[in-house]
Amino acid sequence: MPGKARLAGGMAATIPSCAQNGSMTRTIPKARTLVTDDGVAIDAVHLAGQDDLAIVLAHGFTLHWQHGAVWKVAKRLNRSGGGTGVITFDFRGHGRSGGMSTLGDKEINDVDIALRYARELGYQRVATVGFSMGGSIVLRHAALIGGADAVVSVSSPGRWYFRGTRPMRKVHWAVEHRLGRLVTRTLLHTRISSGRWDPVPMPPADAAARIAPTPLLIVHGDRDGYFPVDHAEQLYQAAHEPKELWIVPGFGHAESGAIEMPALLDRLGGWVRAAIPVAASPNPVA
Repeated sequence: MPGKARLAGGMAATIPSCAQNGSMTRTIPKARTLVTDDGVAIDAVHLAGQDDLAIVLAHGFTLHWQHGAVWKVAKRLNRSGGGTGVITFDFRGHGRSGGMSTLGDKEINDVDIALRYARELGYQRVATVGFSMGGSIVLRHAALIGGADAVVSVSSPGRWYFRGTRPMRKVHWAVEHRLGRLVTRTLLHTRISSGRWDPVPMPPADAAARIAPTPLLIVHGDRDGYFPVDHAEQLYQAAHEPKELWIVPGFGHAESGAIEMPALLDRLGGWVRAAIPVAASPNPVA
């Protein structure tokens, strides 16, 4: 049965199960505009799955779903387990979405609308998978809003205001200075709010402590140039069972590191399937 998605302006669109060209049948990814509860337009795309399991993929800071590394991760996860549905999107202030980036605060609403979109498409089991900034956001979404059946946080910080590496000092300059925000907007097409957090959002480790009994996987590389391994250990120690920690030898940071290790993405997709038992649907979602 075709699914219906709520679009900007309140329109409902039927999503066909497939597109046919002679004897060939191929599913076509569909881009849609979703609207969060606080009124921000979010650009999202759906890669169809073969059963009732989907992943909501949350990208890192300054990226977007059309970025090469994000798209490669989405495609690889889509192939995992014979065909896992993937919904990925641009966070507010990024790519083709509206609004301004709040660096992980209000972005929990962006994850939530993408997760609700997955449910509306007909997926019965949905995991959230986030990278770097997106990794901290899926933790906070699970703690403060909930609704995911499993959570995977890759290359996430364990705490705020970390400046212990050169890349993170550059990030702070880009965020905290007017010139930095201008450069980020011009060169990286990322629009950052000039206001300071007030109040300070719940830190990632505090959020991890509130996710159980939802299964949680923390993934981090021992060559991460942004956040040392102790950030992942902080998240894992704060969390309650069921939880798992993978410190991956040779893995760098977030999507750019993950596309160099496709076997890691396959393993991640396998973990999601094992964490959320899949009941085959008589009408595959598309």
